[in-house]
Order: sequence, then C-alpha cells, then structure tokens
Amino acid sequence: PLLIAFSTTSSEAVFPKLVTELERFGCNNRIVSFIFPLGYSFNLDGSMMYMTFASIFIAQIYGIDMTVGQQITMLLVLMLTSKGIAGVPRASLVIIVATCSMFGIPPEGIALILPIDHFCDMARSMTNVLGNALSTVAVDKWEGHVAVEQTYTHNDDHKA
Repeated sequence: PLLIAFSTTSSEAVFPKLVTELERFGCNNRIVSFIFPLGYSFNLDGSMMYMTFASIFIAQIYGIDMTVGQQITMLLVLMLTSKGIAGVPRASLVIIVATCSMFGIPPEGIALILPIDHFCDMARSMTNVLGNALSTVAVDKWEGHVAVEQTYTHNDDHKA
C-alpha cells in the first residue's frame, strides 16, 4: 500500500487495500472502519508539515523574517486548513498560496516549489498513509484487539 500511495500521489487509492491489510493483520473491523476513515479526514501530518515548511521557505527566500509567534500561528492555520485537502493531489499548493497571502508573503513564490512538488507529494501521501495505518493499529492495540502476540506465539509454537 505504501508503494501505491507513493506512485499515485494519492492516499485515497490505497484505502480499500489497506483496510483489508489491517484486518488481515488482526485489527478489529469495527476499529478499522471508524479510526481509519477518521484519520483520512483529520490526520494529515505529512501535508500539514510540508505546507508549513514550504510557506516558511518561501518567506525566507523573499527575506521576510517571521517571529516564532507568526510561525506557530501559521502552523495552527495550516493544521485547520489541511483538513480539506484529503484525496486531492496538489491541493496543498492552493493552501500554500492562501497562507502566504494571509501572512504577507508574496504568493508567486509558489513557483519556487512547483518543480519539486510532485516528488514531495509522493512522500507526503506515503507519510499520511503510514500515519493513518499506525494510528489505527495503536487504537486497536489500546482497545485490546490486535492479535500480534497471538501471531508471534503461533509462529513460535509452529517452529518448535
């Protein structure tokens, strides 16, 4: 699934396959069907980090000094605005332009990151998918459902 997300630059393309893999891994279907889609809507850590770094990079290129308070405000704004970009390749570019405008950074600076955005989008999609899968497994483990120990125990018994 990570390779599919990487090559398609879309975490949505992996959704059905990863649901099957998580259930095969031992996660409870009820946990997977609730937590995993929730992660797709709200757990876009890769996108949020990229948009923050890209906006600050553009500001630095133009010689605009931002205070720590402005940077934290930008991070919080991007945390909220990143929630609407799930499944839309290159939607982060629109959010970066809007954020730059909001903080007085020339929005045409987006042209500086366009050549590498496709490659960053590949890694961003993979990061989002990995984060969503890990959070689903963590919640399932927290609820006491993941059968990982049973799998290892079963394999150890089989070897003996």
